[in-house]
Amino acid sequence: MKKASSLSELGFDAENASSGFFRPVADGAATPTASHRRRLTKVSVIGAGNVGMAIAQTILTRDLADEIALVDALPDKLRGEMLDLQHAAAFLPRTRLVSDTDIAVTRGSDLAIVTAGARQIPGETRLNLLQRNVALFRKIVPGLAEHSPEALLLIVSNPVDVLTYVAWKLSGFPASRVIGSGTNLDSSRFRFLLAEHLDVNAQDVQAYMVGEHGDSSVAVWSSVSVAGMPVLKSLQESHRCFDEEALEGIRRAVVDSAYEVISLKGYTSWAIGYSVASLVASLLRDQRRIHPVSVLARGFHGIPAENDVFLSLPARLGRGGVLGVAEMELTEEEAKRLRRSAKTLWENCQQLGL
Repeated sequence: MKKASSLSELGFDAENASSGFFRPVADGAATPTASHRRRLTKVSVIGAGNVGMAIAQTILTRDLADEIALVDALPDKLRGEMLDLQHAAAFLPRTRLVSDTDIAVTRGSDLAIVTAGARQIPGETRLNLLQRNVALFRKIVPGLAEHSPEALLLIVSNPVDVLTYVAWKLSGFPASRVIGSGTNLDSSRFRFLLAEHLDVNAQDVQAYMVGEHGDSSVAVWSSVSVAGMPVLKSLQESHRCFDEEALEGIRRAVVDSAYEVISLKGYTSWAIGYSVASLVASLLRDQRRIHPVSVLARGFHGIPAENDVFLSLPARLGRGGVLGVAEMELTEEEAKRLRRSAKTLWENCQQLGL
């Protein structure tokens, strides 16, 4: 028997198939006119691996798109993933799912999310992934830009900051429409650790990790707060152990938490799925929420204006992409670490010759 994802693939005529079940109301139009038809939202996910499918599944369950297009180099796995989601249609919001190995299936996307790339090996730094992924982006990004010239690009593949720079260069898009997932998840991990210690909900902890999504990220302790109260001062007054060494230990725990998950299960997926879905909601629903994401950071906090480096800073996100970057106050030490992080990333970008 022929395998199919729809009755039309089995030979049944799909044209006007619903006419036998429904008829228009008196004096009503049979189909909505263009002026009454809601504009549909399309999201494409490039890379149907563990991360890509976690993102697609979370977008689907949160009803953030009317159509999701999946792209991957492995046709059988890709079709299997699509069918697995389609078979849950009775339990989910109505969303059209399509898939193909051809990037043309992304045509007309409002948002394209790139997760494709080599899987991170346990113990491997994100920057070591660079050369293995740049070549892949040369095949993906120009096609995305061609088929969806007005789309937003959201880069998730690691090393995300350098690859966001690569996507910006290859797409020709303005920097406001090219965003990296950056330290949005790192900041969530930071907030989780603090929330567990303070016995509060993580959503009530204001805390940011900025800079590189990786080893040189910066924990902005000076602005951590709960209910408007500065956390660092309170912790240092009540716990003598909260010295510089302890703070660095917490930052290191945030950075290493991804490596721990990878060593235990082989990959990360669920947390990044929820993290990216939060970015998708802010972007496509024009929520104007603040997220620490990878943006063009030249000129911020003493980063040289001639260095087109992408790294994470708190940014206001909406339908137009990056609507602005917060001029957050940093201590001199935090600013110095951020500039050091920027220098490391820029040195990697310069080696690419883009």
